[in-house]
Amino acid sequence: MEKDQVLDILAKHREELNRHGVKSIALFGSLARGEDSAKSDVDLLVEFDPSQQKIGLFDFIRLRYRLEDILGTHVDLVTPNALKLKLRDQILEEAIYAS
Repeated sequence: MEKDQVLDILAKHREELNRHGVKSIALFGSLARGEDSAKSDVDLLVEFDPSQQKIGLFDFIRLRYRLEDILGTHVDLVTPNALKLKLRDQILEEAIYAS
């Protein structure tokens, strides 16, 4: 899957993602850098809208599964707060946000 395909699919499902409490979603990792292989997963950075109800673990897992259904591949879903400090700046710098 190409990065533009992923970003287009995410943009097309923006309304649905908003209903899941998503404020923003971005692609990062090997696919964003153009270093992906056939075995690569899709790494997504998600921020939730603080004005909506707090997202629990089961909501987070449901969102990940829904994203896997939409994209047709394994998704690694993380929030900015869950990023390891050593990698945080690099990930935030390379993140490509879906419109």
